[in-house]
Amino acid sequence: MAEIRLTNTATRKKVPFVPIDPENVRMYVCGPTVYDRAHLGNARPVVVFDVLYRLLRHEYGADHVTYVRNFTDVDDRINETARARKEAGAEGTIEQLIRARSDETIGWYHDDMDALGALRPDAEPRATEYIDQMIEMIAGLIDKGFAYEAEGHALFRVRKYADYGKLSGRSVDDMIAGARVEVAPYKEDPMDFVLWKPSTDDLPGWESPWGRGRPGWHIECSAMAHELLGERFDIHGGGNDLMFPHHENEIAQSKCMGHGFANVWLHNEMLQVEGKKMSKSLGNFFTVRDLLTGNWSGGWKVPGEVIRFVMLSTHYRKPMDWTERKAQEARDTLVRWKSLIDNQRDDVARAFSGTEPPQIVVGAVSDDLNTSQALTYMHAIAKEAAESTEKKVELAESLAFLGFDYAKNWSVSFGYSLDKTLEKPIEFEKVEKRLQEEREKAKATKDFTEVDRIKSLLLGAGLEVRMYEGSVEIDVTAEFDPSKLEALK
Repeated sequence: MAEIRLTNTATRKKVPFVPIDPENVRMYVCGPTVYDRAHLGNARPVVVFDVLYRLLRHEYGADHVTYVRNFTDVDDRINETARARKEAGAEGTIEQLIRARSDETIGWYHDDMDALGALRPDAEPRATEYIDQMIEMIAGLIDKGFAYEAEGHALFRVRKYADYGKLSGRSVDDMIAGARVEVAPYKEDPMDFVLWKPSTDDLPGWESPWGRGRPGWHIECSAMAHELLGERFDIHGGGNDLMFPHHENEIAQSKCMGHGFANVWLHNEMLQVEGKKMSKSLGNFFTVRDLLTGNWSGGWKVPGEVIRFVMLSTHYRKPMDWTERKAQEARDTLVRWKSLIDNQRDDVARAFSGTEPPQIVVGAVSDDLNTSQALTYMHAIAKEAAESTEKKVELAESLAFLGFDYAKNWSVSFGYSLDKTLEKPIEFEKVEKRLQEEREKAKATKDFTEVDRIKSLLLGAGLEVRMYEGSVEIDVTAEFDPSKLEALK
């Protein structure tokens, strides 16, 4: 068994992961608010924690890992959409229209995340299905003196929890100076946050000891995690934009109820597009569906596996920059790898287990989810796979481990055949060797005519040529045309 090491946000240290119970490894990840299509940034934590889920299942067994990711279906934006539909003449109560909107959006989310190769979590609770547990938890916090009722609201007393701010490394006073806090006359302190708030007759609501209302955002995750994973569980994850206030508030609520809550906290960094923050005002905002259907600035349909590859090319704790060039390179790499395997598909299929990735790849992912290093190792495996069935199998096993389908053909999406894309991969090493030999000769004679001729032919055939000190590497691109290499004698 590989030693898994994870960087715990709560301690700022990378330490060995030791589950509370190896027979029952538990993970909670904050899921989406289901009011619209998932944008590209929403997809990053899905892919990151899908890799961790796969790693945990590989090491402890699929039957011994429980992964919970929630849906927030109590939200003002969902309410606004439902109310607009009601005003436009849609049939049904506001609650029914809200449910219909949530069902629709969850369906979109599943379709898009499935396209990225993400496994469905073991449980996907909706907030509206756990209102009773939230009310019970709020009542318990009030009884213990950590919360109070005011004008139909229930609020948490932040200063009653001494460790508030420890996760994000902020003091309460610093948070007040620049934080997103709602100043309201019914609050004892500006930092106190809402556990329950009133609902008007035209909004969804539930009866509670504090009147008809609905829960605040933060109490939802605390209640659902406790109900489904118990008082203490192994891992809580999400994007680092949730660290404050959402995760700070979750910890405060749960700890004050006497729950141990999560042992390890993991946070992925945010996503940019072409070096800039993704935003509608900059015209660089797009959803996962936009990429899948070609409705983005690149104009081509991006398979979900390509999106996944680009995301895994950057360590989860570093900002990720989506660029069209990265997408093209990821596409070309995947096409090349799949084509290598395709040349001996039957042999690979017979030896393929789907459960035995090379230890070097598992080791990289075990080291704080270092997927970029894992992909580097896979490049090396692919280089040997041209002449080795064993390496082809290793490549297929590695792809499966990271959530890719080595057998999936993209000809419909891209409009070209995988067979044509890489017709004779076994010859690449010979060409690389020949080009390197010509370079060595040219360095001595100062005559680079033959080097330039070979390189020009390769580039003209749609190949990518990379020259290093002492070596040459050739990769295919989507424009590769083997017929153009006939002049290479």
